[in-house]
Amino acid sequence: MAFLVTVILPVFLLIGAGYAATRSGAFPQVAVDGLMKFTQSYAFPCLLFRAVATFDIGEQFHAPLLLTYYVAATLCFILGFLAALLIFRRELEDCVVIGFCCLFSNTLMLGIPITERAFGADALEANFAIIAIHAPFCYTLGIAVMETVRARGTGLNVLGIAGQIGRQMMRNPLVIALILGFVVNLGNITVPLPVMDAVRMMQAASVPAALFAVGGVLVQYKIEGDWRVVIVICIITLLIHPALVWVFGSMAHLSTEQFRSALITAAVAPGINTYVFANIYDRAKRVAASSVLVTTSVALFTVWFWLSVLP
Repeated sequence: MAFLVTVILPVFLLIGAGYAATRSGAFPQVAVDGLMKFTQSYAFPCLLFRAVATFDIGEQFHAPLLLTYYVAATLCFILGFLAALLIFRRELEDCVVIGFCCLFSNTLMLGIPITERAFGADALEANFAIIAIHAPFCYTLGIAVMETVRARGTGLNVLGIAGQIGRQMMRNPLVIALILGFVVNLGNITVPLPVMDAVRMMQAASVPAALFAVGGVLVQYKIEGDWRVVIVICIITLLIHPALVWVFGSMAHLSTEQFRSALITAAVAPGINTYVFANIYDRAKRVAASSVLVTTSVALFTVWFWLSVLP
């Protein structure tokens, strides 16, 4: 119960405040869009740039940690795809979007603040290692499978798929920030202190602003689409994904810090990027939007459970 009150509840209270302010009209939707743009295009890129530029890549990019998380995530993508195909008889393109909803966790806007509140800022190194390849991995997998499905019967255009993946990556400010961070880190480049201080100030605004913005964004979504599909997405993302990470992390003998970060990152709700992906291909948008809203609400209780059983 202490975790619920002191760690999780403040995070969801900020989300709730954003939802209530936007729903009541006190915080207009255009302001929500601007705040989300600020966090995703400026504040969080600063956070990721500083994290990647300053941490020990050789130590933090631990293969067992990354394999633990991403093998589990890939299996969840496959489970979501197969459930949509075999149980709900959805079209293949819809199946890919539903699989993507089971793959893409809200690593930044939920994973970071919950881990930090539970275990402190020093516990985030493994989070950043996972996040460093999260968008590239998830979008590469999702786009590759979607383009393969769309090309059935017409011949697979490998260069076209690679180009689509590259365009989506290079339009993503988070990916650009990660690339710059790696350049600074690996090139041993010294960033002037005033610049890093400005980055640090921007970083400090990222989490509270993002949580408030998430609440405002959820107002736009309605609980529509196939309820059964949304329930399956909830089960896969909030229960099966962290359970798989627990099994694989135990087998890989992850350190306590790495185990905590990987499991919390896996236990949070799908990110808004799932709806972005659905919107790109104009498939299963109602399911994607509903799953973001429902899983974010249910995560209040499931994350509490996972925190309560963590070492």
